Amino acid sequence: MAKVLPFKAVKPTPEKVELVASRSYQSYSPTEMEHILSTNPYSFLNIVNPSYKHQNAVKRKKRYTLVKNHYKTFKAQGVFKQDDRASYYVYKIRKSNGVSFSGIIAAASTEDYKNNVIKKHEDTIAHRENMFKDYLKTVGFNAEPVLLTYADNTSITGIISETQNTTPEFEFSTDNEDFHKLWKIESDATIGQISTEFKNIDSIYIADGHHRSASSNLLTESLKQENKNHTGNEPYNFFMGFFIAESELKIYEFNRLVRDLNGLSKDLFLEQLQLNFRIENRGMDLCKPTEKHQFSMYLDGEFYAISLLENQYNFQNALEALDAQILFQTVLKPILGISDLRNNSRIDYLHGKNSLTEIKNKVDSGEFAVGFGLVPATINEIKAIADQGLTMPPKSTFIQPKLSSGVTVYEF
Repeated sequence: MAKVLPFKAVKPTPEKVELVASRSYQSYSPTEMEHILSTNPYSFLNIVNPSYKHQNAVKRKKRYTLVKNHYKTFKAQGVFKQDDRASYYVYKIRKSNGVSFSGIIAAASTEDYKNNVIKKHEDTIAHRENMFKDYLKTVGFNAEPVLLTYADNTSITGIISETQNTTPEFEFSTDNEDFHKLWKIESDATIGQISTEFKNIDSIYIADGHHRSASSNLLTESLKQENKNHTGNEPYNFFMGFFIAESELKIYEFNRLVRDLNGLSKDLFLEQLQLNFRIENRGMDLCKPTEKHQFSMYLDGEFYAISLLENQYNFQNALEALDAQILFQTVLKPILGISDLRNNSRIDYLHGKNSLTEIKNKVDSGEFAVGFGLVPATINEIKAIADQGLTMPPKSTFIQPKLSSGVTVYEF
């Protein structure tokens, strides 16, 4: 039974929203970042990068305080305003390629995260959890919702569809040519219906935002200890989520690049691969895998199709049947000597429809020795792994939509 609540969002004014909205901080190149920060004083990047104008390094705790102060300045200047009453928010993103995503922005419960009603499929890194928890504790807000998914629900889908037949509160385009719309749901009856429908959902899954979810849970535990009158209903018991039906998600693969063959010759490497794979040399033809347990490989100027010999590999659970895990267990770890996928600098990752060409270019340049292409994981694989309490290897999925920062803000 999921607890998904309306909240009083802080939002840019309609005339400023296009200027405020930003992509995730990490997605900008230094050149892009410098251009935006020097030309757009309303960008949310000015809040999360408060030391830009002074061009000097700022210690972490001081930076967090500056972020908080810059956010307060935006509110004082009227760039941001908070709604008078708690609402759900229907949000739609239409990508430049015509693909669209619609869902509901609402408050997700850290208790649900703790009790595994909100389920994860990726490991998190403890120091990153604690770092972001400290950030949240200082700044006092979420500015980018966690992407959460649930089994398709006809009632919720109907509400989203009906709401989109009305005039949105605002609509705007972003610098990557995506088009965004937001509607506010204020009807008591509709709010009650949405809340009830989510209460009838047994499991919600994190699609993107594992560290932010974990950090929010740590924040709850920290503030709970400090509050002698803790009730469980305080705003710090929740975090902002974008709830989207699982049929709306787009899941893409993450491909792998390895810098060397771990001291092996090409022939010896291929010989060891044959213990678990059937190998077909495809020459210069771009080779993209089309089914589970099949991979493409680019090595020494040639593409190969490699297919798992399933009689050589036994699946004991949902994780072991995942292609990213198969590649790790049969190639990356035993042959190429990569046991730590998070911290080994010999491996890198690429996502996107053009990544096979990028793999070829990076291997041809000599930066990497070999590249592997995978097919995307499915939502059913993700759910099965989460339901079994297992976690995927890092960079197993690239899931869209990717959400903007600063369009809705949740304060606690």
